[in-house]
Amino acid sequence: MQPLKPSDPPEIGPYRLAGRLGAGGMGVVYLGISPTADRFAIKVINANLVDHDEFRERFGAEVEILRTVVGTRVARLERADLAAENPWLAIAYVPGRTLQVQVELHGPLDVRGGAMLGALIAEGLRSVYDAGLVHRDLKPANVMLGPDGPIVIDFGLARLRERDVHLTASGQPVGTLAYMSPEQARGDRELTTATDVYALGATLVFALAGHRVYPQDNALALLRRIGDPNELPDTTEVPAELTALVDAMLAFEPAIRPELDAVYHRLLEVALAGGVTAEDVRRQLAEDTYTDEPLVIPPELDDPVEDDTDLGDSGPTDTVPPRPPRQPEPPADGEPRQPARAAVDVGWLVAEMRERYARKAEL
Repeated sequence: MQPLKPSDPPEIGPYRLAGRLGAGGMGVVYLGISPTADRFAIKVINANLVDHDEFRERFGAEVEILRTVVGTRVARLERADLAAENPWLAIAYVPGRTLQVQVELHGPLDVRGGAMLGALIAEGLRSVYDAGLVHRDLKPANVMLGPDGPIVIDFGLARLRERDVHLTASGQPVGTLAYMSPEQARGDRELTTATDVYALGATLVFALAGHRVYPQDNALALLRRIGDPNELPDTTEVPAELTALVDAMLAFEPAIRPELDAVYHRLLEVALAGGVTAEDVRRQLAEDTYTDEPLVIPPELDDPVEDDTDLGDSGPTDTVPPRPPRQPEPPADGEPRQPARAAVDVGWLVAEMRERYARKAEL
Protein backbone atom coordinates (compact mmCIF):
# COMPACT_ATOMS: atom_id res chain seq x y z
CA MET A 1 0.00 0.00 0.00
CA GLN A 2 1.20 3.49 -0.83
CA PRO A 3 0.73 6.55 1.39
CA LEU A 4 -1.80 9.21 0.48
CA LYS A 5 -0.59 12.03 -1.73
CA PRO A 6 -1.01 15.69 -0.66
CA SER A 7 -3.73 16.02 -3.30
CA ASP A 8 -5.73 13.08 -1.91
CA PRO A 9 -8.72 13.79 0.35
CA PRO A 10 -8.45 12.63 3.96
CA GLU A 11 -11.90 11.02 3.80
CA ILE A 12 -14.59 10.03 1.32
CA GLY A 13 -18.19 9.67 2.47
CA PRO A 14 -18.10 8.04 5.92
CA TYR A 15 -14.66 6.49 5.32
CA ARG A 16 -11.30 7.71 6.57
CA LEU A 17 -8.66 7.07 3.93
CA ALA A 18 -5.57 5.16 5.10
CA GLY A 19 -3.60 4.84 1.85
CA ARG A 20 -3.63 4.10 -1.86
CA LEU A 21 -4.22 0.57 -3.10
CA GLY A 22 -3.94 1.33 -6.79
CA ALA A 23 -4.63 3.81 -9.58
CA GLY A 24 -5.65 3.66 -13.22
CA GLY A 25 -6.78 5.87 -16.05
CA MET A 26 -10.32 6.13 -14.69
CA GLY A 27 -9.70 6.58 -10.99
CA VAL A 28 -7.91 5.81 -7.75
CA VAL A 29 -8.56 2.98 -5.27
CA TYR A 30 -8.03 3.81 -1.60
CA LEU A 31 -8.10 1.77 1.58
CA GLY A 32 -11.01 3.22 3.55
CA ILE A 33 -11.76 2.70 7.25
CA SER A 34 -15.36 2.92 8.45
CA PRO A 35 -16.35 4.53 11.80
CA THR A 36 -16.53 0.98 13.23
CA ALA A 37 -13.06 0.09 11.87
CA ASP A 38 -14.19 -2.10 8.97
CA ARG A 39 -11.95 -1.88 5.90
CA PHE A 40 -13.13 -1.24 2.36
CA ALA A 41 -11.61 -0.58 -1.05
CA ILE A 42 -12.89 2.84 -2.16
CA LYS A 43 -12.81 3.53 -5.89
CA VAL A 44 -13.12 7.18 -6.97
CA ILE A 45 -13.39 8.68 -10.47
CA ASN A 46 -10.51 10.98 -11.39
CA ALA A 47 -11.45 14.64 -11.08
CA ASN A 48 -10.64 15.35 -14.73
CA LEU A 49 -13.22 12.79 -15.86
CA VAL A 50 -16.12 13.82 -13.64
CA ASP A 51 -17.67 16.07 -16.30
CA HIS A 52 -17.55 13.36 -18.97
CA ASP A 53 -20.95 11.68 -19.22
CA GLU A 54 -19.39 8.53 -20.70
CA PHE A 55 -17.26 7.91 -17.62
CA ARG A 56 -20.07 8.69 -15.18
CA GLU A 57 -22.32 6.25 -17.03
CA ARG A 58 -19.61 3.61 -17.08
CA PHE A 59 -19.01 4.05 -13.37
CA GLY A 60 -22.74 3.85 -12.68
CA ALA A 61 -22.95 0.66 -14.74
CA GLU A 62 -20.16 -0.87 -12.63
CA VAL A 63 -22.13 -0.07 -9.46
CA GLU A 64 -25.27 -1.69 -10.85
CA ILE A 65 -23.31 -4.78 -11.85
CA LEU A 66 -21.75 -5.06 -8.40
CA ARG A 67 -25.24 -4.88 -6.90
CA THR A 68 -26.31 -7.74 -9.18
CA VAL A 69 -23.43 -10.20 -8.76
CA VAL A 70 -23.58 -12.08 -5.47
CA GLY A 71 -21.27 -14.89 -4.37
CA THR A 72 -18.45 -15.86 -2.04
CA ARG A 73 -15.86 -15.56 -4.83
CA VAL A 74 -16.68 -12.00 -5.90
CA ALA A 75 -16.01 -8.71 -4.12
CA ARG A 76 -19.14 -7.42 -2.33
CA LEU A 77 -20.44 -3.90 -2.90
CA GLU A 78 -20.98 -2.03 0.38
CA ARG A 79 -22.29 1.33 -0.79
CA ALA A 80 -21.80 4.00 -3.45
CA ASP A 81 -22.51 7.67 -4.12
CA LEU A 82 -22.92 8.44 -7.81
CA ALA A 83 -24.19 11.98 -7.10
CA ALA A 84 -21.04 13.03 -5.23
CA GLU A 85 -18.76 15.65 -6.74
CA ASN A 86 -16.33 12.78 -7.35
CA PRO A 87 -18.48 9.63 -7.59
CA TRP A 88 -17.23 6.69 -5.54
CA LEU A 89 -18.03 3.12 -4.62
CA ALA A 90 -16.95 0.98 -1.67
CA ILE A 91 -16.43 -2.77 -1.91
CA ALA A 92 -15.32 -5.24 0.72
CA TYR A 93 -11.56 -5.07 1.18
CA VAL A 94 -9.76 -8.33 0.42
CA PRO A 95 -6.43 -8.50 2.28
CA GLY A 96 -3.55 -10.20 0.53
CA ARG A 97 -1.93 -9.86 -2.86
CA THR A 98 -3.06 -10.47 -6.41
CA LEU A 99 -2.29 -13.64 -8.33
CA GLN A 100 -0.13 -11.51 -10.61
CA VAL A 101 2.07 -10.34 -7.74
CA GLN A 102 2.14 -13.78 -6.10
CA VAL A 103 3.53 -15.51 -9.19
CA GLU A 104 5.99 -12.73 -9.93
CA LEU A 105 7.36 -12.86 -6.37
CA HIS A 106 7.23 -16.60 -5.66
CA GLY A 107 6.85 -18.41 -8.95
CA PRO A 108 4.11 -20.73 -10.27
CA LEU A 109 1.75 -22.75 -8.09
CA ASP A 110 1.94 -26.52 -7.89
CA VAL A 111 -0.57 -28.53 -9.89
CA ARG A 112 -2.88 -29.33 -6.97
CA GLY A 113 -2.97 -25.77 -5.66
CA GLY A 114 -3.31 -24.32 -9.16
CA ALA A 115 -6.20 -26.65 -9.98
CA MET A 116 -8.02 -25.70 -6.78
CA LEU A 117 -7.37 -22.03 -7.50
CA GLY A 118 -8.90 -22.45 -10.95
CA ALA A 119 -11.94 -24.28 -9.57
CA LEU A 120 -12.57 -21.49 -7.05
CA ILE A 121 -12.22 -18.82 -9.74
CA ALA A 122 -14.69 -20.81 -11.83
CA GLU A 123 -17.12 -20.59 -8.91
CA GLY A 124 -16.72 -16.81 -9.02
CA LEU A 125 -17.41 -16.76 -12.75
CA ARG A 126 -20.50 -18.88 -12.13
CA SER A 127 -21.84 -16.08 -9.91
CA VAL A 128 -21.16 -13.64 -12.75
CA TYR A 129 -23.01 -15.84 -15.26
CA ASP A 130 -25.94 -16.41 -12.90
CA ALA A 131 -26.42 -12.63 -13.02
CA GLY A 132 -26.55 -12.81 -16.83
CA LEU A 133 -23.13 -11.21 -17.27
CA VAL A 134 -19.75 -11.80 -18.89
CA HIS A 135 -16.77 -10.50 -16.89
CA ARG A 136 -14.59 -9.73 -19.97
CA ASP A 137 -11.46 -8.83 -18.00
CA LEU A 138 -10.46 -11.87 -15.98
CA LYS A 139 -6.67 -11.87 -15.47
CA PRO A 140 -4.16 -12.50 -12.65
CA ALA A 141 -4.27 -8.84 -11.61
CA ASN A 142 -8.03 -9.17 -11.05
CA VAL A 143 -7.78 -12.19 -8.75
CA MET A 144 -7.10 -11.37 -5.09
CA LEU A 145 -5.64 -14.19 -2.98
CA GLY A 146 -7.43 -13.77 0.32
CA PRO A 147 -7.29 -15.84 3.51
CA ASP A 148 -10.19 -17.99 2.30
CA GLY A 149 -9.09 -18.34 -1.31
CA PRO A 150 -9.30 -16.26 -4.49
CA ILE A 151 -11.76 -13.41 -5.00
CA VAL A 152 -12.60 -12.07 -8.47
CA ILE A 153 -12.53 -8.27 -8.61
CA ASP A 154 -13.02 -5.37 -11.05
CA PHE A 155 -16.34 -5.49 -12.86
CA GLY A 156 -15.77 -2.25 -14.74
CA LEU A 157 -15.95 -4.06 -18.09
CA ALA A 158 -18.63 -6.65 -17.31
CA ARG A 159 -21.69 -6.52 -19.57
CA LEU A 160 -24.98 -8.30 -20.03
CA ARG A 161 -24.66 -11.29 -22.34
CA GLU A 162 -27.91 -10.50 -24.13
CA ARG A 163 -26.83 -7.04 -25.27
CA ASP A 164 -23.07 -6.61 -25.23
CA VAL A 165 -22.69 -2.98 -26.31
CA HIS A 166 -19.05 -2.85 -25.29
CA LEU A 167 -17.38 -1.04 -28.15
CA THR A 168 -16.17 2.50 -27.80
CA ALA A 169 -16.97 5.24 -30.28
CA SER A 170 -13.83 4.39 -32.24
CA GLY A 171 -14.93 0.76 -32.61
CA GLN A 172 -12.04 -0.69 -30.63
CA PRO A 173 -12.38 -3.74 -28.38
CA VAL A 174 -12.02 -3.50 -24.63
CA GLY A 175 -10.07 -5.74 -22.31
CA THR A 176 -6.49 -6.64 -21.48
CA LEU A 177 -4.60 -7.80 -24.55
CA ALA A 178 -2.50 -10.43 -22.78
CA TYR A 179 -5.66 -12.29 -21.67
CA MET A 180 -8.02 -11.33 -24.48
CA SER A 181 -9.77 -13.98 -26.56
CA PRO A 182 -9.58 -13.81 -30.37
CA GLU A 183 -13.24 -12.83 -30.68
CA GLN A 184 -12.79 -10.11 -28.10
CA ALA A 185 -9.68 -8.84 -29.88
CA ARG A 186 -11.51 -8.47 -33.17
CA GLY A 187 -14.32 -6.53 -31.48
CA ASP A 188 -17.17 -9.03 -31.75
CA ARG A 189 -20.30 -7.51 -30.25
CA GLU A 190 -21.84 -10.77 -29.04
CA LEU A 191 -19.35 -12.10 -26.52
CA THR A 192 -20.34 -15.25 -24.65
CA THR A 193 -19.13 -17.03 -21.55
CA ALA A 194 -16.55 -18.70 -23.81
CA THR A 195 -14.61 -15.43 -23.67
CA ASP A 196 -14.18 -15.79 -19.91
CA VAL A 197 -13.29 -19.48 -20.28
CA TYR A 198 -10.44 -18.40 -22.57
CA ALA A 199 -9.30 -15.78 -20.06
CA LEU A 200 -9.42 -18.35 -17.26
CA GLY A 201 -7.26 -20.65 -19.37
CA ALA A 202 -4.73 -17.87 -19.94
CA THR A 203 -4.79 -17.06 -16.23
CA LEU A 204 -4.14 -20.71 -15.37
CA VAL A 205 -1.13 -20.75 -17.71
CA PHE A 206 0.33 -17.81 -15.82
CA ALA A 207 -0.48 -19.39 -12.44
CA LEU A 208 0.91 -22.84 -13.31
CA ALA A 209 3.76 -22.02 -15.72
CA GLY A 210 4.70 -18.45 -14.83
CA HIS A 211 4.39 -17.02 -18.34
CA ARG A 212 1.78 -15.56 -20.64
CA VAL A 213 0.20 -17.43 -23.52
CA TYR A 214 1.86 -15.15 -26.07
CA PRO A 215 5.31 -13.54 -25.95
CA GLN A 216 5.47 -10.02 -24.59
CA ASP A 217 5.40 -7.54 -27.42
CA ASN A 218 3.98 -4.16 -28.33
CA ALA A 219 0.21 -4.03 -28.61
CA LEU A 220 0.05 -4.22 -32.40
CA ALA A 221 2.23 -7.34 -32.63
CA LEU A 222 0.41 -8.96 -29.70
CA LEU A 223 -2.97 -8.30 -31.25
CA ARG A 224 -1.84 -9.90 -34.50
CA ARG A 225 -0.67 -13.01 -32.65
CA ILE A 226 -3.99 -13.34 -30.85
CA GLY A 227 -5.86 -13.06 -34.14
CA ASP A 228 -3.72 -15.55 -36.05
CA PRO A 229 -5.05 -19.12 -35.72
CA ASN A 230 -1.59 -20.45 -36.58
CA GLU A 231 0.00 -18.69 -33.55
CA LEU A 232 -0.92 -21.27 -30.94
CA PRO A 233 -1.00 -20.13 -27.30
CA ASP A 234 2.09 -21.21 -25.38
CA THR A 235 1.10 -23.74 -22.71
CA THR A 236 4.57 -25.20 -22.19
CA GLU A 237 5.37 -26.02 -18.56
CA VAL A 238 1.70 -26.40 -17.68
CA PRO A 239 1.53 -29.67 -15.69
CA ALA A 240 0.61 -32.68 -17.81
CA GLU A 241 -2.54 -33.30 -15.77
CA LEU A 242 -4.00 -30.01 -17.01
CA THR A 243 -2.42 -29.50 -20.44
CA ALA A 244 -5.32 -30.95 -22.43
CA LEU A 245 -7.88 -28.93 -20.49
CA VAL A 246 -5.97 -25.65 -20.79
CA ASP A 247 -5.34 -26.21 -24.51
CA ALA A 248 -9.08 -26.73 -25.02
CA MET A 249 -9.91 -23.59 -23.03
CA LEU A 250 -7.58 -21.59 -25.29
CA ALA A 251 -9.09 -22.88 -28.54
CA PHE A 252 -9.28 -20.22 -31.25
CA GLU A 253 -12.96 -20.86 -31.91
CA PRO A 254 -15.23 -20.14 -28.92
CA ALA A 255 -17.70 -22.86 -29.92
CA ILE A 256 -15.20 -25.66 -29.25
CA ARG A 257 -14.03 -24.46 -25.84
CA PRO A 258 -15.40 -26.48 -22.90
CA GLU A 259 -18.28 -25.13 -20.85
CA LEU A 260 -17.42 -23.59 -17.48
CA ASP A 261 -19.03 -26.48 -15.56
CA ALA A 262 -16.83 -29.00 -17.40
CA VAL A 263 -13.77 -26.89 -16.62
CA TYR A 264 -14.76 -26.70 -12.96
CA HIS A 265 -15.23 -30.46 -12.57
CA ARG A 266 -11.95 -31.32 -14.30
CA LEU A 267 -10.02 -28.84 -12.16
CA LEU A 268 -11.61 -30.22 -9.02
CA GLU A 269 -10.80 -33.77 -10.12
CA VAL A 270 -7.11 -32.87 -10.47
CA ALA A 271 -7.06 -30.91 -7.21
CA LEU A 272 -8.51 -33.82 -5.23
CA ALA A 273 -6.64 -36.66 -6.98
CA GLY A 274 -5.29 -39.31 -4.62
CA GLY A 275 -8.11 -38.98 -2.12
CA VAL A 276 -7.06 -35.71 -0.47
CA THR A 277 -9.82 -33.54 0.94
CA ALA A 278 -10.87 -30.15 -0.38
CA GLU A 279 -10.29 -28.73 3.10
CA ASP A 280 -6.66 -29.86 3.07
CA VAL A 281 -6.01 -28.46 -0.42
CA ARG A 282 -7.67 -25.15 0.47
CA ARG A 283 -5.62 -24.91 3.65
CA GLN A 284 -2.37 -25.51 1.78
CA LEU A 285 -3.33 -23.03 -0.95
CA ALA A 286 -3.89 -20.34 1.67
CA GLU A 287 -0.58 -21.14 3.36
CA ASP A 288 1.21 -20.86 0.02
CA THR A 289 -0.43 -17.67 -1.25
CA TYR A 290 -1.97 -15.56 1.51
CA THR A 291 -0.22 -12.75 3.32
CA ASP A 292 -1.77 -10.18 5.64
CA GLU A 293 0.77 -7.59 4.56
CA PRO A 294 -1.06 -5.24 2.17
CA LEU A 295 0.62 -4.79 -1.19
CA VAL A 296 -0.22 -2.38 -3.96
CA ILE A 297 -3.01 -3.69 -6.15
CA PRO A 298 -1.94 -3.36 -9.80
CA PRO A 299 -3.95 -0.66 -11.60
CA GLU A 300 -7.43 -1.70 -12.55
CA LEU A 301 -8.18 -1.73 -16.23
CA ASP A 302 -9.65 1.67 -16.90
CA ASP A 303 -8.37 2.27 -20.43
CA PRO A 304 -10.27 0.18 -23.01
CA VAL A 305 -7.13 -0.65 -25.00
CA GLU A 306 -4.14 -0.71 -22.72
CA ASP A 307 -3.51 -1.98 -19.25
CA ASP A 308 -0.16 -3.68 -18.75
CA THR A 309 0.50 -3.56 -22.51
CA ASP A 310 2.43 -0.57 -23.87
CA LEU A 311 1.23 0.94 -27.14
CA GLY A 312 4.72 2.29 -27.79
CA ASP A 313 7.57 0.58 -29.59
CA SER A 314 9.34 -0.68 -26.49
CA GLY A 315 6.64 -3.16 -25.47
CA PRO A 316 5.52 -3.86 -21.91
CA THR A 317 7.80 -4.14 -18.93
CA ASP A 318 7.28 -7.21 -16.77
CA THR A 319 9.24 -9.53 -14.55
CA VAL A 320 8.07 -12.61 -16.42
CA PRO A 321 10.45 -13.31 -19.35
CA PRO A 322 9.04 -13.76 -22.87
CA ARG A 323 8.89 -17.22 -24.41
CA PRO A 324 8.72 -18.25 -28.07
CA PRO A 325 5.29 -19.49 -29.15
CA ARG A 326 4.73 -23.16 -29.83
CA GLN A 327 4.65 -24.03 -33.49
CA PRO A 328 1.42 -25.70 -34.62
CA GLU A 329 1.76 -29.37 -35.43
CA PRO A 330 0.70 -30.39 -38.96
CA PRO A 331 -2.37 -32.62 -39.08
CA ALA A 332 -1.80 -36.32 -39.53
CA ASP A 333 -2.39 -37.81 -42.96
CA GLY A 334 -6.04 -38.14 -43.63
CA GLU A 335 -7.11 -35.69 -40.94
CA PRO A 336 -9.11 -32.70 -42.17
CA ARG A 337 -7.34 -29.41 -41.95
CA GLN A 338 -8.98 -26.59 -40.04
CA PRO A 339 -10.58 -24.03 -42.36
CA ALA A 340 -8.85 -20.71 -42.67
CA ARG A 341 -10.07 -18.15 -40.16
CA ALA A 342 -10.21 -14.42 -40.52
CA ALA A 343 -7.39 -12.57 -38.81
CA VAL A 344 -8.07 -9.72 -36.43
CA ASP A 345 -8.36 -6.31 -38.04
CA VAL A 346 -5.80 -4.06 -36.32
CA GLY A 347 -6.50 -0.92 -38.31
CA TRP A 348 -8.22 0.67 -35.31
CA LEU A 349 -5.07 0.22 -33.21
CA VAL A 350 -2.83 1.85 -35.81
CA ALA A 351 -5.18 4.84 -35.90
CA GLU A 352 -5.25 4.95 -32.09
CA MET A 353 -1.45 4.97 -31.87
CA ARG A 354 -1.18 7.76 -34.43
CA GLU A 355 -3.75 9.81 -32.53
CA ARG A 356 -1.90 9.32 -29.24
CA TYR A 357 1.42 10.35 -30.72
CA ALA A 358 -0.21 13.37 -32.35
CA ARG A 359 -1.63 14.45 -28.98
CA LYS A 360 1.80 14.10 -27.37
CA ALA A 361 3.38 16.21 -30.11
CA GLU A 362 0.90 19.00 -29.45
CA LEU A 363 1.74 19.20 -25.72
